[in-house]
Amino acid sequence: MRVVSLVPSLTEAVAVSAPGALVGVTDWCTHPADLGGAARIGGTKNPDVDAVAALRPDLVIANEEENRAPDLDALRAAGLDVLVTCVRTLDQAFAELDRVLDACAVRSRPGWLDEAEAAWAAVTPDGPPRTAVVPIWRRPWMVLGSDTFAGDLLARLGVRNVYAAHPERYPRVPLDELRAVAPELVVLPDEPYRFTRADGPEAFPGAAVALVDGRHLTWYGPSLAGAPRVLRAALR
Repeated sequence: MRVVSLVPSLTEAVAVSAPGALVGVTDWCTHPADLGGAARIGGTKNPDVDAVAALRPDLVIANEEENRAPDLDALRAAGLDVLVTCVRTLDQAFAELDRVLDACAVRSRPGWLDEAEAAWAAVTPDGPPRTAVVPIWRRPWMVLGSDTFAGDLLARLGVRNVYAAHPERYPRVPLDELRAVAPELVVLPDEPYRFTRADGPEAFPGAAVALVDGRHLTWYGPSLAGAPRVLRAALR
């Protein structure tokens, strides 16, 4: 198999489960550190279609949220087989990972996927649910809204997203409104916006702030096996 991945988390899943299959990855694909010399073909939102086609892949892996429909249409028009995933819950993530790995000719289910399912099946909340806002961007401020993978993970860990019923998945919310909500917790991941101790917490004076690893919160791949432990420690 010759595979091009346009999704960083799926890049990691394929790299560790089908070594040597990846011939092209995006500029944002950072895990694992050694991608075996796979060509860089641009970003998730602006892949170089000609460069992808020149790699003669048997399969291009994409995601309906990460990648733009016009780019996927252009790849299909170039005669390429494009597998588009949809991941908005943990259960969907496991199902789509099985589908992707099967399409990549991985015939034995990898151990990390079984470990991830077992780790999440064992999760129980530490206590009563805590209300939270989860900014993912600033300038303008944007937060997790409804129907998101990250929101599902947090809910399983006992974090109730204040904007989980919002009609938009990633609504823009003014900072004054976020502060007025007075959540019990403000969850700040380090991607897509890189919130840090010096950039983010100061916007919510007096609030309990949890800085979390964005890869463990938003990636669906091998990181899922350790995500309950890593996220729970940060949320505490």
